[in-house]
This record gives sequence, structure tokens and C-alpha cells, in this order.
Amino acid sequence: MLTDKKIAVLGAGKLGETLIKGLIEAGVINTGNLIVTAGHQARLDQLRGRFDITGTLSNTEAAQSADIIILAVKPQTVPLVLAEIRDALNPAQLLISVAASVSIAFIEKHLSLPVPIIRAMPNTPCLIKKGMTGISPGANAASNHIELAKFIFDSVGRTVVVDEKHMDAITGLSASGPAFIYIVIESLAEAGVKVGLPRDIATELAAQTVLGAGAMVLETAEHPAKLKDMVTTPAGCTIDGILELEDGGLRVTLIKAVVKATSRAKELLET
Repeated sequence: MLTDKKIAVLGAGKLGETLIKGLIEAGVINTGNLIVTAGHQARLDQLRGRFDITGTLSNTEAAQSADIIILAVKPQTVPLVLAEIRDALNPAQLLISVAASVSIAFIEKHLSLPVPIIRAMPNTPCLIKKGMTGISPGANAASNHIELAKFIFDSVGRTVVVDEKHMDAITGLSASGPAFIYIVIESLAEAGVKVGLPRDIATELAAQTVLGAGAMVLETAEHPAKLKDMVTTPAGCTIDGILELEDGGLRVTLIKAVVKATSRAKELLET
């Protein structure tokens, strides 16, 4: 689907590079059709050395030559970049924004012509093709644009299509979520060390346990509570551990973490 498409990634920071690496390793794009931008030549040289891709300091130059433009700059930088590229875009192109907090209406307001827009929120596991992305189409985006966006993000993980009103919540849950889970993994590994396991083994056990538990939810489509009950035998050790988690407020703390991250996502453009 992307073989003959020219793609411009505007802002090759951590997220931009994650998408570039994921798409290249998934084999869904021709590197000769990919152009990236960055704020410094040294960064472009670095990306060219890593991925053998073309780079430019001009967002306008990159945008006007592309079929698909992925806007991957920080939310606060979006107005400046849109001001640069607004006259270089046309309705035949597709603009995909992965800038957290930036609404489709905000982008449309800063463009000269009605351009199909997809708002997307991927997460960093896209780097290893285990990502989770929420996408939301603008009023000018047709079904083929949605399918194109889905193809891009499906190549680096899973994709859900949602109403735009849910995008900040997706930012708080699945985009921020890996950081929360890394703390869970770290804590489980520390517990393993506490009870006598070597640290490398404890870390592997913790990480694979989290990976397996997530796969069980996705592949069985069972409610997590039901899967939890399958592990929790009467008078067993698991229920004692669960009681400690409940006493420590893990459930409420994780809920509050997502709520707080979602609230912050609504404010990023303004700070």
C-alpha cells in the first residue's frame, strides 16, 4: 500500500525515529521514498547513517514533495511548522499528526486548503513492532485515508479507530502507559531480588510475565478479572499477594495515573 507513496516525517525526534525504524524494519516503505526533517544538520546526518534516508532542514521542501506527511514535532512546535507548510499542502495529500494534545480543528485552522487529516497517538513499543496506536479521522479524511493510516500503524503494532474526543485518554493510557508498566516490571524484579533471585533472572521473569499476561488478555478476549481468578486458587499464595496490592492501593494509583496523564495531555499545546 505504501510502495509508491512518498512519505515525509516532519520532526525526527524520539517518536519520529521510532516510526521510521518500525516502518523500515516492517518492510512496508521504500527508504528512497522517505524524507525526514530535523532542527539540526547533525541530527539529519545521524539518521542518514542509521537508515540511509534523505533529510532536509526545510519542512516546506519535505512536505511539498510527499504524498503522506507525518507531523511528529512537539505540540508546542506545531503552530510554527504549520505556518511553514500551510501553502505547500494540497487536498491530494494526507496529513497524519502524532502530536499529543493537538486537535484536528487546530490543524485545520492553520492550513490554507482543506487537507485530509488523521490524528494519531502511537506509543514507543512501535519501535519493536509491538505498538498501540489510536487514530481519529478529520472531516476531510475518507475511508481510504483511514485505511492508509491503519496500514502504517498496523505495520508497527495494533491500531484502533476512535472518535477524536477519546484521543487525550489514549495519550494518558497507551502512550504514557509503557512508563507505568516499566515501573511495575522494575518493582516485580526488585521483589524477586528481595526473595533471593539473581537480578537478571528476576528481570526476565517479570518482563516475560507482563508480556504473557498482556497476550492472554488480547488472545483470549477474556475480561482481565476472569483471567486473574484463573490464577487465584483458594487459600493459595496469589490471593495473599493480591490482598497486599489492594492494601497498597495499586489499582487506585494506576487509575489516578492514567487520569492525571490524560488531564495533562489536554494542556500540552498551551505550555
